[in-house]
Amino acid sequence: MILGNLKVKAQLVCGDEFAIGPGKAVLLEAIDGEGSISGAGRRLGMSYRRTWLLVDSMNRCFTEKLVETLSGGGRERGARLTDEGRRALAAYRMMEAEMMRAADGPALAELRAMLRAEPLPPHGD
Repeated sequence: MILGNLKVKAQLVCGDEFAIGPGKAVLLEAIDGEGSISGAGRRLGMSYRRTWLLVDSMNRCFTEKLVETLSGGGRERGARLTDEGRRALAAYRMMEAEMMRAADGPALAELRAMLRAEPLPPHGD
């Protein structure tokens, strides 16, 4: 999330993997909207393999699956967020908002006052 010229990026770590971060949150939202992992990947411009690996990582990092796949001959095909997936996504978005509110204080104001609008050109040798 961006607050003026401050970018705040929260990533929760599970062992050596990122359990959830901004990209995975967007992926969860896309799966929720598209109703499939492949549709979410297309919406986000990602390959199915990459999308599936991210879903698999989230499902392995959380105590309950965040995304469940649906298969069968009937109407129920694709993927959807589980109740736990909806809770995790909502909690992540709430944490982002809390971080933004916490960051918007006197220290940020002081740093902004010290910051150039654009960087100077690099020095050439």
